[in-house]
Amino acid sequence: MTSERKYRPVERYWPYTEKPEEPTAEELAALDPDLHATLFGKRDLPFSITLVFPPFEGENFERALQKARASREFREAGEGAERRYRARFFSSDVASLRDLFELVGPVHGSEVLIDDRPVPYSKELWLPLLWFHLLG
Repeated sequence: MTSERKYRPVERYWPYTEKPEEPTAEELAALDPDLHATLFGKRDLPFSITLVFPPFEGENFERALQKARASREFREAGEGAERRYRARFFSSDVASLRDLFELVGPVHGSEVLIDDRPVPYSKELWLPLLWFHLLG
């Protein structure tokens, strides 16, 4: 015996009816750069390094947030244990980037993204990479 649907639920019960038409800032920040370029076109941004870090205990957290908020682009995403802070820096902001990295680099779960992409060993190699970029 096959079970065929004989009716469609009333639209107000259909899932996702309350979703906004436009994506939120958190949803756009979480998009893969290639998907973002496909959907919205290539962004005209200079070379950037983004520090992503979770909340952490200690006196350096408030200082880190203050420095992150002073970056070129700052975003908060997620809730609770999944909360992350993203601070984008351009090559001209190397001193600010270094200052924030000194605070959040040792924190478990922190990341360094190169042009919004996770790159192997970027946490260890961002400084030499930036020097090559500045000298080139």
